[in-house]
Amino acid sequence: MLKMEEHAIVLDFLPQGRANDPKREPLAQSIGDTFFTLLELIPKPGLVLTVGEKVYIGKDAREKIDHIKRRIEFKELTSSAQAELPVAIKTVIDGREKDFVDFFNKAGAITLRLHRLELLPGIGKKHLTRILAEREKKPFESFADISARVELMPSPHKLITDEIMTELQGTTKYYLFCKPPFQEREGEERFRHGRRFP
Repeated sequence: MLKMEEHAIVLDFLPQGRANDPKREPLAQSIGDTFFTLLELIPKPGLVLTVGEKVYIGKDAREKIDHIKRRIEFKELTSSAQAELPVAIKTVIDGREKDFVDFFNKAGAITLRLHRLELLPGIGKKHLTRILAEREKKPFESFADISARVELMPSPHKLITDEIMTELQGTTKYYLFCKPPFQEREGEERFRHGRRFP
C-alpha cells in the first residue's frame, strides 16, 4: 500500500489562486513532512493559511484543507515558496532528527562501489569509512554525536538539507528522502526507481 503524506507545511498562500487558473480559487503551495512531496492544497472556504503553518492533509476529517489539488514539481513553486523551502525543510528535519540519525546508523551499500551515505554531498570515502567504523562501535544518538565522533564531518543537518533540495529539483538519479518525480503513463502515476531510507 502506497503511504501518503499526513501533514504539510505551507510554503506560500495565494488568496486569488494562480493567474492562469480559470477558477482563481485560493490555494496553498506546500511540502509534506514525511516524503517531502510538493503539493497544491485548496483550503476550506473563507480560510486563510499562513506561511510556515502545518496543516493536516490525511484521509480523516481535515480542519483547514478542503482537498489536495495536485502534486507539483519544484519549477512550479512560486519564488516565495522556493525561498521558504529551506526553512520548511529545516523544520521537518529538526522535528524528525531521530529518523535522519537512523539513516546514518542503518544506510547500506547500493552497489559494490557506491554506498548510500556517499550520495550525501560532502561525504567521500574517508568520511564514509569513519562513519561506518564509529557506528559499529556504537550507534549515533544525534547530529551532535555524529559531528563529535567523525572528524571534519560537514554538518549532518546541512548535508541532509542539501540532498533534499537536490532531490526536489529532480537533478539526481537516487532518492534517499523524497518521493521521486512521477511520470504519468496511461492514467497512472509511475515513480522512477529509488528507494527511500534507510
